[in-house]
Amino acid sequence: MGATGSQLSKESLSEYQELTFLTKQEILLAHRRFTELQAKADRNIQSHRVPMNTILTLPELKSNPFRKRICRVFSTSEANDGSLSFDDFLDLLSAFSDSATLEIKSHYAFRIFDFDDDGTLDNRDLEKLVNCLTGETDETKLTDDEMKQLINNILEESDIDKDGTVNLSEFQHVISRSPDFVSSFKIVL
Repeated sequence: MGATGSQLSKESLSEYQELTFLTKQEILLAHRRFTELQAKADRNIQSHRVPMNTILTLPELKSNPFRKRICRVFSTSEANDGSLSFDDFLDLLSAFSDSATLEIKSHYAFRIFDFDDDGTLDNRDLEKLVNCLTGETDETKLTDDEMKQLINNILEESDIDKDGTVNLSEFQHVISRSPDFVSSFKIVL
């Protein structure tokens, strides 16, 4: 993929449509929003990437507890800074679109929840996941015993090979039994 000028060519638009789950109208809207974010980034140097802190100003991500992790997972930046190119931005929107398959959605959800990027969800990943969902305030944070019990329950339900972690196929198996997952895993511009 690759055009981030002020206009998308018909060829680029067609290519993006073939490579994503987005319609032409959604791609054009995404391009407009990305261009606005580039201008908002307030950079002296014209960049083809938008910094993570600017991406996080999008209302669709602002209140998402995984917003920084989402940017890092979809970013192809060599600096690992969570900045997004237009292609990265489209990949993010495509994965979260209503048209994306369960396999794509679960793959990216797994990557977002795999905080240490080791290919498994272990106790530390699951604890971070729970803390993101419940918040880490004194009122919402689970006690150590509650957290341990919840993680044990998650592993009991999900860890098919009983190795103490959840791998991608185990995660996808659990997600396949959760009909609400697809409808809740979306971002609409």
